[in-house]
Amino acid sequence: MKDVIIGLEIHIQLNKLRSKLFCSCSTKYHDSEPDTHTCPVCLGLPGTLPVINRKAVDSAIKVALALNCEIEEWTMFYRKNYYYPDLVKGFQISQYDYPIAIDGKINIEIEDVEREIRIKRVHMEEDPGRLIHVGTIDRSRYSLIDYNRSGMALLEVVTEPDLRTPKEARIFLNKLKNILEYLDVFDSSLEGSLRSDANISLAGGARAEIKNISSYKGVEKALLFEIVRQNNLVRRGVKVVQETRHFDEARGVTISLRTKEGEEDYRYFPEQDLVPFTILDRVDDIKKTLPELPDAKRKRFVLKYGISDNHAKVLISELGLANFFEIVATELDAKLSATWIADVLKGELNYRDLDISAFSPDHIIQILQMLEKDKITENGAVQIIRTIMDEGGKPSEIVDRKGLLKIETDASENIVLLVLEENPAAVQDYLGGKEESLHYLMGQVMKKTRGRADPNTVSELLKKKLGC
Repeated sequence: MKDVIIGLEIHIQLNKLRSKLFCSCSTKYHDSEPDTHTCPVCLGLPGTLPVINRKAVDSAIKVALALNCEIEEWTMFYRKNYYYPDLVKGFQISQYDYPIAIDGKINIEIEDVEREIRIKRVHMEEDPGRLIHVGTIDRSRYSLIDYNRSGMALLEVVTEPDLRTPKEARIFLNKLKNILEYLDVFDSSLEGSLRSDANISLAGGARAEIKNISSYKGVEKALLFEIVRQNNLVRRGVKVVQETRHFDEARGVTISLRTKEGEEDYRYFPEQDLVPFTILDRVDDIKKTLPELPDAKRKRFVLKYGISDNHAKVLISELGLANFFEIVATELDAKLSATWIADVLKGELNYRDLDISAFSPDHIIQILQMLEKDKITENGAVQIIRTIMDEGGKPSEIVDRKGLLKIETDASENIVLLVLEENPAAVQDYLGGKEESLHYLMGQVMKKTRGRADPNTVSELLKKKLGC
């Protein structure tokens, strides 16, 4: 198979702003009726003039700095001309020759190997409206348009074609999302907050651009399908043409939309209603507002708390999770906290499709304090966590209600004797050399104690009573 070449164009909606990019319309449109967050400016009515949102520019500079970019001295807007129903003016106000920043990089880890992915440019543009197709895009009888999104501030991050696999593309997007959340410039939970165009080609062949993929896993699936499609064409001797394609997530396929446009097709020319402006004089002040970013936080967690790099990597993957850990680690042993939060709590949350906001730091502190004082077993701690997530309640109340206090060694010994008496066949199997019978007997003891016995103590007692 030929080498795969992938580049991404990521559109980030700066939805933490109060108003849109060029007008005063509210950005809080996501739960509103269609076309209720519009004005003459974002609808492109004749005689209206755009006014740049200063905070949007500052947010763009902040992102560019976090991506290790070189901030340009001058920046300006252009008109990108193309006709599409969701673009009311017939052109999009975007940037071309003079973007906000160029020449950045993000480091990603793929199978424990660190790779540098170069950022070609970071520029600003306005979001078009939203097309709602009735059915799939290629079979829709008609489409509806909601202009609430029109004019929202978008930041476009364009990578160099440095990605080589769909998995790398997904990891890159997750890393970018992580950085953006730390910067607090967008809300990833909102529809349309981060959309990707993926450019992909096989070495020496024409590239296809897959437009408007709305999820990280979707990018990976779309690229996997496109690799197979292009390879099949090459094997059959069919030329791969340069085109724009759409990813149908329901069917898991890409669909041809149109021949790919080149830059000349957009007839870029300067936006006369917005003059060029310099931004270098704001960079130093914006640098001072940058938070601790994920990579720096990961290194600090390892050095300050003495936790493993793998645990630190999990904990910094979400800002809320990192903050949660630091709250808990101030009250308890940091390594114990990291283990339970990264391995157990995060796993239980993922299983239920919940984020860390669904669990209280006070609750995990109380649970781990009981564990440290030997009042409950590890199994009991897991039961408390699951009960809180599924039913609610406080740790101490759950312990009382479910009888999860750890039982004493003497009580465990009595139950071990009872289990051995009730399971003579398993005892004989073990004495005959079947090691797995010991696990069965342990399971019977834990069942009778409802997980309140210490597994290590039970194992030692069983071996002692069996004459091992």
